[in-house]
Amino acid sequence: MVAPTSFFSDYGGHIRIVEEARGLQKLGHQVTIITYYLGRDLPDLEIVRTRPTPWRADYEVGSSPHKFAFDAFLLWTGLKTVLRRRFDIVHGHTHEGAFIGYFLSRLQRVPLLLDFQGSMTSEMVDHHFLDPDGLWYPWARLLELRIDQLADVIITSSQQGALLLERDFNCDARRVYPLPDCVNLDLFQPGVLNSEEIAARKEVLGIPRHRPVAAYLGLLTHYQGTPLLLRAAQVLKQRGVDVHFLVMGFPSVSHYRKMASDLGVADRVTFTGKVPYEETPAHLALGDIAVAPKLSATEGCGKILNYMAMALPTVAFDTPVNREYLGGLGVYARRAGDPVDLADRIADLLNDPQRRAELGQKLRARAARHFSWDRAGQHLLAIYRKALARQI
Repeated sequence: MVAPTSFFSDYGGHIRIVEEARGLQKLGHQVTIITYYLGRDLPDLEIVRTRPTPWRADYEVGSSPHKFAFDAFLLWTGLKTVLRRRFDIVHGHTHEGAFIGYFLSRLQRVPLLLDFQGSMTSEMVDHHFLDPDGLWYPWARLLELRIDQLADVIITSSQQGALLLERDFNCDARRVYPLPDCVNLDLFQPGVLNSEEIAARKEVLGIPRHRPVAAYLGLLTHYQGTPLLLRAAQVLKQRGVDVHFLVMGFPSVSHYRKMASDLGVADRVTFTGKVPYEETPAHLALGDIAVAPKLSATEGCGKILNYMAMALPTVAFDTPVNREYLGGLGVYARRAGDPVDLADRIADLLNDPQRRAELGQKLRARAARHFSWDRAGQHLLAIYRKALARQI
């Protein structure tokens, strides 16, 4: 696997990488992950890292020109790895990983799989790294189109992603396989804490014992909807709705803590910072409901599956990707990007305990039925075999 990120960092696409790798290992296969030099090592996975960049060894990458240097280091590390050992398939995460993986796969004459987690150019626009009306946009779009054609097979984290590839990037449907994000149902279970443990953790975090909690888990960024979440908290406080927001994630904690203060909701929002993946269920157990304010039309939103597995009724904006996860069990804000609509839906849930309980149970059952990583691992292995059969 080629992972152009600081793996492992306890969020988003990193969860997909680790659970895919562990699922394949459970089925008896060996997985090697080639990634950047930063990130947390996991004892059960083989992780090969690049060397640090000479100019700044602790640089946290994102959508930045520095990515070109990191990817050059990643390509070099990948070449050294495949020259020493034989692999059956190269699995590139995101377009960057597939582009680097293309050279590795051709060197060993094995299939290349693109793990598509959203449109590259759309995500660059969402991250404000690329101007959709600028000079470089058509070239970035052309590069994305070319990478999509380089892969022997493509898996997508949503049905919406598969449709996008076929409609906008001229990909043959026979090469595209939806493999939705899933959830580790053994790790994420409701009831992981008893009532006394919940009360004790609330006290440590400064959350009033009997105040309902709306949980958010994920990156703290504009494109993830963090400002919308805080503005919804402001609306609810002004209305006198008793709710506390538990915001779990990073980066920019100080920035959003200041935003909460400026909005007058510092007493209604607790920021935990980064939460290790293994500790996430115990933190989510403090929630009465969960919120997913992300607006992207192409990226997956795997945090919703964690909410579902924890039996947390979930408020989200009404997007095709969110509906793939939640189906008719989601509580949807229909006006995209509107914090008032988001606040309305949160208030609706808080005012209806019976509905919360019913939705939570049904969401857990839906996650178990449709979004198990054990089942996804078998599906991924079947896709690998199809790719290998085409090369014979």
